[in-house]
Amino acid sequence: MKLIVHKIIKLMIMFTLIAFVVTCNFVLFLNFGHMDPDEIRNAAPVTFQNVIFMAILFFVLDEIRRKWTVERHIKRIQEGLQKIINGDFSARIPYFVGENSLNEFDIISKGINEMAQELAGVETLRTDFVSNVSHELKTPLSVMQNLGTMLQSRELSEEQRLEYAKSITEQTRKLSALITNILKLNRLENQQIYSDRKEYNLTEQICECLLAFENAWEQKGLEIETDLEEDILITEDAELLSLVWNNLFSNAVKFTEAGGTVFVQVKKEQDEVRVLVKDEGCGISPEIGSHIFEKFYQGDTSHATQGNGLGLALVKRVIDIVGGDISVQSALGKGSTFTVTIKNGKIGSGL
Repeated sequence: MKLIVHKIIKLMIMFTLIAFVVTCNFVLFLNFGHMDPDEIRNAAPVTFQNVIFMAILFFVLDEIRRKWTVERHIKRIQEGLQKIINGDFSARIPYFVGENSLNEFDIISKGINEMAQELAGVETLRTDFVSNVSHELKTPLSVMQNLGTMLQSRELSEEQRLEYAKSITEQTRKLSALITNILKLNRLENQQIYSDRKEYNLTEQICECLLAFENAWEQKGLEIETDLEEDILITEDAELLSLVWNNLFSNAVKFTEAGGTVFVQVKKEQDEVRVLVKDEGCGISPEIGSHIFEKFYQGDTSHATQGNGLGLALVKRVIDIVGGDISVQSALGKGSTFTVTIKNGKIGSGL
């Protein structure tokens, strides 16, 4: 009903405009011509009919123009949007003129297509994330369930009972670490953690984080080599960067075989600080190296039980937040070298 009223109002406006133009022309004609009053009286109805005819003709032509140039394009955009709303993120709205010569509707279509492409990527990540989380949760829960069942046996010795209880405690620790990392990563990715930048001594922080793994490297008999430039002061978020160092040191100790060497270097280069962590682990191939910063990705499945594949994803997100850069150089059987470059923040040397 509203559409019909709108069209009637539009027709009336067009009729009024045409009538005004025709009337003006008619008045000018009378001023410059000499017509008999009877002729004017006889011509008036014909002129009025012509005005109505022209208004209807222009109205029809305008409606055809609108349907061809506006409504047709809007309908195609609405159809594409409806597919996206229904969850079909592969839907794309075709261009009306062409990608190289976009009109207004093609600009809108291009924006919607780019949005659909981003949503498709997000949906894939979400699906993979849920699948991986389910797997990571299911594994320790299954182990604990089996161990719990075995603990109910009356034939177990006290030594076996303690061993099973210790294993259950270890699995709960892994579950707790997984949930903690998931929450941290979620807060980082949703920008619920904001960088609290303050000046602090980076060299001291590196030493403290490294010493936290002293028991782990002593148990494996690892040799720790360091090349730390003293008292490097930076203005960054110390708590966020501690996540980076802890994860890198943890991986270096975890993947380096017993009796191997872990090398840590901190150097100031003009307005940048480079932190290098090198291990003598199994190394990674270029194909695996391109995925190691993805959530739940574990290139070395032999060490999968020691982690949940979220550590390097956390590292990458933190480095992005502080405006730094991280890279890895590695080869199979020759270990890996992670290099973190801190580009932002005030950098100086302490006294």
